Amino acid sequence: MQDVWDAAIAELRGKMPGSFDRWFSSVQFDGLTDGVLQLRAQNAFVRDFVSDHYLPTLKEKLRERTGLTIDVAWSIDGELATPVSARPSDPPRPEGRISVPPPATPMFPEPIPATNGHAPVATTHPGATVEGGAPVARPSPEGLNSKYIFANFVVGTSNELAHAAAMAAAGAGSVRRYNPLFICGGTGLGKTHLLHAVGHHLHQSRPGCRIVVVSAEAFTNEFIAAIAAKEMDAFRTRYRTQCDLLLMDDVHNLAGREQTQEEFFHTFNALHSADKQIVLTSDRYPHELERTTERLVSRFTWGLVADVQVPQLETRVAIVRKKAQLEQLDIDDEVAVLLAQAIRSNVRELEGALIRLAAQASILGRRIDLEFARGVLAAALPARAAPVTVEDVVRVVCHHFNLRSSDLLGKDRHRSVAQARHVAIYLCRQRLKCSYPELGRHFGHRDHTSVMHAVKKVEALKATDPDLRGHLDAIERKLGS
Repeated sequence: MQDVWDAAIAELRGKMPGSFDRWFSSVQFDGLTDGVLQLRAQNAFVRDFVSDHYLPTLKEKLRERTGLTIDVAWSIDGELATPVSARPSDPPRPEGRISVPPPATPMFPEPIPATNGHAPVATTHPGATVEGGAPVARPSPEGLNSKYIFANFVVGTSNELAHAAAMAAAGAGSVRRYNPLFICGGTGLGKTHLLHAVGHHLHQSRPGCRIVVVSAEAFTNEFIAAIAAKEMDAFRTRYRTQCDLLLMDDVHNLAGREQTQEEFFHTFNALHSADKQIVLTSDRYPHELERTTERLVSRFTWGLVADVQVPQLETRVAIVRKKAQLEQLDIDDEVAVLLAQAIRSNVRELEGALIRLAAQASILGRRIDLEFARGVLAAALPARAAPVTVEDVVRVVCHHFNLRSSDLLGKDRHRSVAQARHVAIYLCRQRLKCSYPELGRHFGHRDHTSVMHAVKKVEALKATDPDLRGHLDAIERKLGS
């Protein structure tokens, strides 16, 4: 059957030589027996893509030559002894599946020359060679922070959804790819880290991908400069035609800029209709964006809105340890816990405190032990604010939902009032550890079963309702974490 296989493969390669060699460099032929085609793939991603885009035609070619109905038996093996194609050409590496168009119109084609003064993204990579066999380094696309990669990101319950979605957007996740991916959350919680990690991973796995990394502020400035210089065609080519992956940070900064929003609206549509991945970050949920057109906000929610919340203590300790490892710092576990307990709401401040400890220890020639860390933190960190009370929670919730405290504490059962009341009860339970009877007394002398129901309802909705998570996140920020 080897001759039958070789003939079918030769015919298939003749129709699409470039893309064929790219994909079948990661596939091995193990035999064709009694109508069963045995193939081996380097990973599941290759298997799925070849199954979707090549096997229907290949099976038909084999059926014509054998007269048998062809079934396929796949196996996975990272090391292939005799791949079908002898000319490997950057085979795809992601472990999970991502929605990719057929090879005739690849999602991430080779770059084309820029016409507006921006150099095309470099496509060389570690291990690649040029004429003469000399290795060539693959520089990261301009604008990507080299430290912001997936390997340096600490995953916890507060950010696992955003991390998984970012991995999928980069072609490395085990979930479907959402477009756009809108990552939101408070300052210093890792949104920009995930944004850049998507770019790094895609650049490593697909060096031909044209990546544009830009903040909303920089996009606005480029837009204004293009108008002034009468170079709008070049501007639109850069963002709409010569872009396979758009990474925009702090999209909330488009607020109030109507002309820029109009331009970005059309840029978004052009990329989305061409199935080009868009990843956006914001410190607010889409529905909380002020002075942003409704049609733009609606597009932000087309794909997946993934929030990054304040990390729990265990995650903060892991972040300190990871940062210490990256900076080659030797710290005790007690110091990591102390830092995590002292700084609760901002990962950037947490990392900054560790660097401050390291700097002072180096200058003074001291070891970073618990006593030294306590002294430095006591001098550097502001005094703790007064503890939050039930009255504080009620006041902030009323302000957020535009209600009076008498409404919240009264018997009003209107849906909007009931939701706000449930949120207030939930926050008091979570933040202040109030007992159910105590909460019942504070909120209109309700019985403890009603209070328990309110807490459980909010806990259940948090997992599925992004609007509710948005309300909780905004109120938490106002209360101070």
